[in-house]
Amino acid sequence: MKTILVTGSNGLLGQKITERLSATKQFKLIATSKGADRFPVKDGYMYAEMDILDPQNVKEVVGHYKPDAIIHTAAMTNVDTCEDQKELAYQLNVESVKTLISVCEEHDIQLVHLSTDFIFDGAKGPYDEEADPNPLSYYGQTKVEAENIIKASNCRWAILRTILVYGIVSDMSRSNIVLWAKGALEKGSPINVVNDQWRMPTLAEDLADCCLLAVEKDAQGIYNASGKDMMSISELVARVADYWKLDKSMINEISAETLNQTAKRPVRTGFVLDKTIRDLGYNPHSFEEGLIILDQQLKK
Repeated sequence: MKTILVTGSNGLLGQKITERLSATKQFKLIATSKGADRFPVKDGYMYAEMDILDPQNVKEVVGHYKPDAIIHTAAMTNVDTCEDQKELAYQLNVESVKTLISVCEEHDIQLVHLSTDFIFDGAKGPYDEEADPNPLSYYGQTKVEAENIIKASNCRWAILRTILVYGIVSDMSRSNIVLWAKGALEKGSPINVVNDQWRMPTLAEDLADCCLLAVEKDAQGIYNASGKDMMSISELVARVADYWKLDKSMINEISAETLNQTAKRPVRTGFVLDKTIRDLGYNPHSFEEGLIILDQQLKK
């Protein structure tokens, strides 16, 4: 049985991987994050505090557990925060990757790294794995640099690129677009939503499954791992309103430039998923199926 070490296990994706593996026992799991473990069930896996910004700490933890694979989910993903705090963004999104590569090379560990659609400018989406990156934001720049460092390394690696991940866990450190829209509309709060950006939103469970498929099949190379439905952000929010029978008149459609966000966003991203479906057996849910799964979890 392979042992997997997950970084950022307190995040949404990290907790979904913990949920999967503590239930299925498919792999032995070492969950790691900075601070205390936030996953509610404490058996079926091991937890170790690990600060990915402390190379010595990473070396000690990885050297102790000697995993077969590391799934690197920890990152600074708030696009505007990355623009405002470039130094910290670089440490979290690039320097941490250099540290992990060195331990993966030393112990012959497969590195499964999470990347993003924001490495693209959004002029020609949807993109396949061969498309040339051209990031518009500092966040996108850090993720491109991390990808390039991984590609030039001597470790076994797989890069999974994803888009707009949504889902729920019991202890959330930050919200996501589906929960934000649902929560605001339930309160009767008017919301501004852009109608000139298109994405393929990704259910966190689907992304967790893709991470585990990459380990199971010892995947090497770049794989697109998003949802399969393309929609504008305003359509996404309208679908959320329809599903939970909320008042769509509260949705105010605007253009992205009126938001005055710190970082530029790509207009149309989206991914061609053929390679991941063919090579890894990836089978993402539709957006409506994702909302049904989310609804069931909210009722528990």
